[in-house]
Formats: sequence, C-alpha cells, structure tokens
Amino acid sequence: MDIVFIKQLQVDTVIGVYDWEKTIKQRLVLDISLATDQRAAAEQDDIRLTLDYAVISERVIQFITAQPIELIETVAERVAQLLLTEFATNRVEITVSKPGAVAQAATVGVQITRYAKGERA
Repeated sequence: MDIVFIKQLQVDTVIGVYDWEKTIKQRLVLDISLATDQRAAAEQDDIRLTLDYAVISERVIQFITAQPIELIETVAERVAQLLLTEFATNRVEITVSKPGAVAQAATVGVQITRYAKGERA
C-alpha cells in the first residue's frame, strides 16, 4: 500500500478545556498519512486518480475550524473519521500537536491510527 502524506499542516483554531482557551485561537500542527494505491494515478499521470493533498488539507482545516473543540484527542479522532469517510483510503494515521501547551516542551500531542470498516488493525 502506498502513502500520501501531509506534514506539519498548521491550523489556527479555538481549542482547549480552560475558559481562557475558549476565547483565543491556538495553533495545532497535524501530520497526516493516508494509505492508498497510487499505481493508476502514476501510470496515467492523473490527479483525479489519487488523493489530492491540497484538497485534503483544505477540507481538514475547514473541518477543524468550523467549531470549537476541547481536546486534541477529539480533533484526531474526528479528522480520522472524516478522511476515512470522504476520501479513498482504508487507513489513516493522524498526529495532532499543540505547540506551547506545556512551557517546558516544544510540543505535545496525540497520534492515532484508524482503519476503514472491515479492514484489519
């Protein structure tokens, strides 16, 4: 299986559990990997036969910024389900980082892997 990936997609959104966080935008950084078969797209040199990372990036940004979310775990899970539902992939890996959330760390975050229904883990 081939991988289409997006590294360090930056999204400024309302995220957090504390009252003060709900009044500001904070940056999230996402790494996204989507499993797919790239052979047809490569053979025909046709973007319509692949996962268009520009379209995926725009969709993820729109989705995350549509409404406030408290947990980065929720962001990761919802983005994974969105990608599995709307795009031709059967496995996604999502890392959501929240730089600056812990003063002593460059970043903190979560990483998940999800599969389409019927696929094995």
